[in-house]
Amino acid sequence: MSARLSAAITAALLAAGCATTAPTPEDRYGTPAPAHEQDRAPSAGEIPPDVARTPDARVRDEPRSRYGNPDSYEVRGKRYYVLETAAGYRERGRASWYGKKFHGRRTSSGEAYDMFAMTAAHKTLPLPSFARVTNLENGRSAVVRVNDRGPFHDHRIIDLSYAAAARLGVIQHGSAEVEVEALVPDGTTPGAPGGAGPFVAAWSPTGDPVHAVERRERLLEMGLNDVSIHLLSDGPETRHEVRVGPLQDAAAAEAVRQWLLARDIPARHLDR
Repeated sequence: MSARLSAAITAALLAAGCATTAPTPEDRYGTPAPAHEQDRAPSAGEIPPDVARTPDARVRDEPRSRYGNPDSYEVRGKRYYVLETAAGYRERGRASWYGKKFHGRRTSSGEAYDMFAMTAAHKTLPLPSFARVTNLENGRSAVVRVNDRGPFHDHRIIDLSYAAAARLGVIQHGSAEVEVEALVPDGTTPGAPGGAGPFVAAWSPTGDPVHAVERRERLLEMGLNDVSIHLLSDGPETRHEVRVGPLQDAAAAEAVRQWLLARDIPARHLDR
């Protein structure tokens, strides 16, 4: 599990007189640790009783971390290129989690890893950034703050903190098939700069994130573009709304709405 910047970036910072350094990816993903140092879950007495109900990370504007955002870095002979922006990122793959071995150690952003916070590690998303992770095997969804690099294992796209993995039901099996979708500070998916409207909402909001993903995929297969899932918080319940947009103007939104209605898909116009 990565927890540092590349050695070159660290060296450059030291040369500039900076006293703070961050770990390099190679340190966490180089030589396998001895058996007694392998990662593990916290003991029963260390786990908060409500860890599976840890609240979502709050999506907000944050400056790029001083650490963890080189143009590219190399781990195990493979080079990774950090994205300029999280906007539009969406991917499906396997999620894993990391726990006690790294608790308190520095992440790639230079922060201490807290296995009970809603965080995650990703190979290329800017640090920090925010993403909604949906477990496609059980429908659970959570919002995490990405502040670390990894996982550097084949076929895995994100490493969850222990708390995030508990929320998503990943602890028992160790990994799960997920969808990772970047979020912008207003809580929506970044379909276009600023997330401005108008939009058209298709169907009624659903509490089932997997159902929402299936609805979005259906619209994409029908040929629509800029289809995203928006989170709607109403008290303790989080609902998921599928939207098309932003569209050019009210006339374009009405045309899309009528197009959906003609195909027996309930739709309504939204200013934003």
